[in-house]
Amino acid sequence: MPDLSFEVSRRALFGLWVAPLCGTGPGPARNVILYGSEEPLPEAIRVHAGPVTAEFEPGIAMLRYLRYGDSEILRAVYAAVRDKVWGTVPPRVTNVVTEQRADSFRITFDVECKQDDIDFRWTGTITGDPAGTVRFDFAGRAESTFQKNRLGFAVLHPIKECAGRVARIETADGGWQEGRFPDAISPHQPFLNLRAISHGVAPGVWAEVRMEGDIFEMEDHRNWTDHNYKTYCTPLARPYPVEVRQGQEIRQSVTVKLTGAARPTRASRSGEVTIGEGDGAIVSVPAVGVGMAAFAPRLTDAEAGRLRAAGLRHLRVDLPLYEASWRERWARAAAESAAMGAGIEAAVHVSGNAEQELREFAAARGGARVVRWLLFHKDEASTRERWIGVARKHLTGAPLGAGTDQFFTELNRERPPVSAIDFTCYSINPQVHAFDNRSLVENLEAQAETVRSCRKFAGGKPIAVTPVTFRMRFNPQAKGSPEKTAPGRLPARVDPRQMSLFGAAWTVGSLKHLAEAGAASITYYETHGWGGLMETAQGSAEPGLFRSTPGMVFPLYHVLADFCEAPPAAKVRPTTTSDPLRACALLIEWGRRRRLLAANLTPTEQVIAIDGGLAGPRARLRVIDEHSSGAEDIRRTFAPAGPQRGSYRIGLGAYAVALLESA
Repeated sequence: MPDLSFEVSRRALFGLWVAPLCGTGPGPARNVILYGSEEPLPEAIRVHAGPVTAEFEPGIAMLRYLRYGDSEILRAVYAAVRDKVWGTVPPRVTNVVTEQRADSFRITFDVECKQDDIDFRWTGTITGDPAGTVRFDFAGRAESTFQKNRLGFAVLHPIKECAGRVARIETADGGWQEGRFPDAISPHQPFLNLRAISHGVAPGVWAEVRMEGDIFEMEDHRNWTDHNYKTYCTPLARPYPVEVRQGQEIRQSVTVKLTGAARPTRASRSGEVTIGEGDGAIVSVPAVGVGMAAFAPRLTDAEAGRLRAAGLRHLRVDLPLYEASWRERWARAAAESAAMGAGIEAAVHVSGNAEQELREFAAARGGARVVRWLLFHKDEASTRERWIGVARKHLTGAPLGAGTDQFFTELNRERPPVSAIDFTCYSINPQVHAFDNRSLVENLEAQAETVRSCRKFAGGKPIAVTPVTFRMRFNPQAKGSPEKTAPGRLPARVDPRQMSLFGAAWTVGSLKHLAEAGAASITYYETHGWGGLMETAQGSAEPGLFRSTPGMVFPLYHVLADFCEAPPAAKVRPTTTSDPLRACALLIEWGRRRRLLAANLTPTEQVIAIDGGLAGPRARLRVIDEHSSGAEDIRRTFAPAGPQRGSYRIGLGAYAVALLESA
C-alpha cells in the first residue's frame, strides 16, 4: 500500500482532478493521459511450468520473462513478419485460449499480419511441462504473394544474465563449439549457423534453447538500443528480400529446456521498489538541448518563452547543403535559438560537392551562435575522414564532430576518424524492432551500453547523443522519396506517447542512463508540435489520433526543465534500483543541493522506497501524475517531505514522475 500520509498531502495539494493536461472543460480519457491512446493495455497472462515462470502478452503474441527463480532465462520469444525495408507488420491476435494446470500450461492463438500487399496468417501453440520445458510452435500460411526480409522466430537473451558469459553452441550441421556473449556491443553477429544455444542460469543449471525450421544466427541487439541479444531466423548472408508465394506454408519451433540439477523455485520479488546510491563514477551533467520542429510553424513568443524558461542549452537544426531549403532552415534556427536563449547545434549534411556547399554556407552564416558542428555525408552511414578536412576550413568557432545520423550500429561497424574530430555523435530511438510500452522500458538500459561501448573507440573524446526521439525520423533502408502518409494515419515518425505521462517517465529513464554513462551532450525531441515538448497554439492536425489540446505543455517538458535547471558545473551521481523494469531514478547535485527525479515505469501504482541519504533529512516533493499533469504551476508546487525509517516511501501512480530535493 502507498504511504498514506503522502497520499493525503498530495491530494490536498492537487485535488482529485486538476484541469486535465491543459485548458478547461472535459479532458482526454485517462489512458490518453497515461500513454496517448484510449485503447486499454493488454493484460499479461502469467503461467508456470515446473520451476519455470513466464508471461504471455496476448496483444503482440509474445512470451516474455522466462525465469528460473530470480534468474531470467530469456527476455522474450516471438515471431515477426519484416517487410522488404525491415518494417515490422503489426500482428492482430485472436482466439487466445489458456489452460494452466498444477505444473504445466498450454496456450493457443491465431495471428493475422496484414499490411499493404502482405497477408500472412499463423497459429501459435505454447506448452510448458512439469520439468520446465517450454515449447513455442509457429505454423503459418501466406494468403498473398509478397516480399520479406525476415519471417519467423526471434529469441531474446537477457544482458544482465548473459553478458561476458560462456555459451555452448550446436551448429546447424551438428557440430559443437564454445563462445561467450559479448560484453561491449559487438558490431557483427557473435554466433552464426545456430541450431541450439545453452547458457548457465544457476549453479549446476543450464538452459538450452533449440530452434527448428530454419537456420538461425545471433546479433547484438544493443546496436539499436534493444537491451538483449537477438537470435533470429534466416542468415543475413543470404540475399534479401525474398518472395513469399501465396499458399506457401512456414513452420518453426523454439524449445527451452533446463538441464542439470534444476529444482522447484520461485522468484523473491518485493512489493516495493527500492532506490539507492550506485557504485559508478560521478560525472558532469550533459548539455541538454532540443531539435527544431519538423511539423510545426515557427515558434510564437509564448512558446519561445517556455523553452527559454526550461533552460535548454541548444537547438539542433539539420542543414542539407545540397538542397535549397538550408537557407530558410538556417534563418529560422538563428531566430528561434536566439528567442530561446540557446546556442545552435548545426547538423551539416554534404554531398560529393562538399567544398562548394560549405563555402557557400560559410559566406551566408552570419553571427548566429553555434555550440557544436555535426558533419554527415548524404551517401555515407558514418562520416569518413576526407570530409572532415574539407569542413575544418569552413565550420569554425565551435567543436566539430562526426559519426552517424542513423543508429549506433553504423558507428560501431564503421568507426569514426577520432584523430580528426573533436567529438563523436550518433542518434537513438527505441522503436526499431519493438513498439509496446514494456519493450520501450526494457530497452532504456541499452542506451547506457551504447555510450560505454562508444567510449572504447572514441579516443577519450566527448560523446554527443543527438537526437533522441521516440520513433525513427527516417528509415535508412527505404530507398527513394518517403512514402506519403495515408489519410487517417499519423506520419511514421510521430508517436502519440509524446504527449503522455509515459513520455515523461521514459525521458527520466533515458536521461538517467545516458547521463550516468557519461554522455557530454544530449538532444531530445523537438521544440513543439507532434514531436516536441508542447503542442502548437493551433493544436493537433489529427486530434483523433494525437489527442493533445492547443498550447498543451507535455509532461516530458517538465522533466527536461527540471534537469536543465542544474548549472553546467553540477554532477550526476549514479543510482541503483531493485527492479529497473518498474522504476528508475536520476540524481543531480550542485553545491549543497540534491535533486532526484524518480519515475514509475509501469501502468500500475508502485511504492518507491528512496534511500533517505539521497535527499537528506529534510526535503520537498512534487509529483506529476494523472491528477496534476495539467496544472499550470506544477513546477512551483511542492509538499514538505521527510524520511521514515531511513527512506522516503512515495506512492506513485501509473507512469508518474516525482521530484525529491533537499530542502
